[in-house]
Amino acid sequence: MGQAADVVIVDLSTPRHAAGNLAPRMNPFGVTDRPLDLGALVALVSSPDAGAVATFVGTSRRTSSNAARVEKAVETLWYEAYEPMAVKRLAEIGAEAARRFEVTRVAAWHRIGEVRIGEASIAIAVSAPHRAAAFDACRFVIEEVKRSLPVWKRERFRDGEEWVEGHAGTA
Repeated sequence: MGQAADVVIVDLSTPRHAAGNLAPRMNPFGVTDRPLDLGALVALVSSPDAGAVATFVGTSRRTSSNAARVEKAVETLWYEAYEPMAVKRLAEIGAEAARRFEVTRVAAWHRIGEVRIGEASIAIAVSAPHRAAAFDACRFVIEEVKRSLPVWKRERFRDGEEWVEGHAGTA
């Protein structure tokens, strides 16, 4: 479509994985056990060439259906990842979004470790000259993350815990 987009993310905490020749506090993609900063992502993707910035923040909710499809109260979530593979896959997803949509910049970050109810487990920001491309690319990134990112989620309930399979298209 258009020119290749810049795909970069800023993590204001200590970097876990950095790629390329970026400044020590910048990562193209990665995972962290620290809270996510959507404002930093928005600032990163903002550009005079962009007329829109679309964001997505996935947060942990209070209830979930267990394997038996019974709604249960969730106490906390726990994410695990094979970090080098997760970082590589996030970069691939960002590059694919840049190829498919006329976007200016893409940024994405995923949590690992414990994520309490109401906290963000993923943050995505996409800028583009026009809102449709920004929205479409943002949705593409989250759907691909759900479908193919090597990050695994465990829900902890008062009476036990369960690993959860990701399913593209679910909310």
